[in-house]
Amino acid sequence: MEKNHDIVLFDGVCNLCNGAILFLIKRDKNDRFRFAPLESEVGKKLLLKHQIDPSKIDSIVLVSDNTAFAKATAALNISRHLGGLWPLLYSLIIIPNFITDAVYDFIARNRYRWFGKKESCMIPTPELQSKFL
Repeated sequence: MEKNHDIVLFDGVCNLCNGAILFLIKRDKNDRFRFAPLESEVGKKLLLKHQIDPSKIDSIVLVSDNTAFAKATAALNISRHLGGLWPLLYSLIIIPNFITDAVYDFIARNRYRWFGKKESCMIPTPELQSKFL
């Protein structure tokens, strides 16, 4: 029986996002996550399935057990499953969404200016290929 994986959708041309995905892969000790750019066919299908308007989302999306989470809620839910002390970040879930999403949106709005942008989506190395859909 094949293991069900949580899927992390991300902005494939964002340098910050690509760095975050590599960070997650290194700390995904239980091989829980699979990744796909928001711009990919898989990403587009999952956004449509979960009724998320791609023109209104430029953030990370976590699809777990047929539920989609976006922005800070996605990031905090991802942190629960990482190695090390990262699961402690999940305790921030008690902060109201309007506050955590405001911080998230501020970073998201400035990510290209602060971290740059690629011309195309990241191409995973052969070692990481199995992590991407």
